[in-house]
Amino acid sequence: MEIKKIKETCLYVTDLNRCREFYQGKLGLDVIGEVKGRHIFFRAGASVLLCFVPEVSKKGGSLPPHFGSGQLHLAFEVAPTAYEGWKVKVKDSGISIEQEYDWGGGFLSFYFRDPDEHLLEVVMEGMWERGK
Repeated sequence: MEIKKIKETCLYVTDLNRCREFYQGKLGLDVIGEVKGRHIFFRAGASVLLCFVPEVSKKGGSLPPHFGSGQLHLAFEVAPTAYEGWKVKVKDSGISIEQEYDWGGGFLSFYFRDPDEHLLEVVMEGMWERGK
């Protein structure tokens, strides 16, 4: 059995409107699903970012209950030619970049936080594929 990729990533957030303003308004992700007061889902390339209100999603329903807390991490992969543009987009949106890191081999990434203090990263495509 071979896993192709992680299709969706889940974050737990405190305010869905603030979440929408950040991910759609500042980062430009498309909203693909929403249940008021429970969750909002965004398209991120071929993946999906699921943002749930934890107190509601842990109650379950038609799907098993789930819940999480704490400051989580996820990385958005971008083409190397788009990397600098993403840095400008993030800065111009009033978002502070905490750190930029040189991974060697010409691969860079930078880190910033969303309103719930999750650590987000923009990483150049191909970084994890090197050395196969």
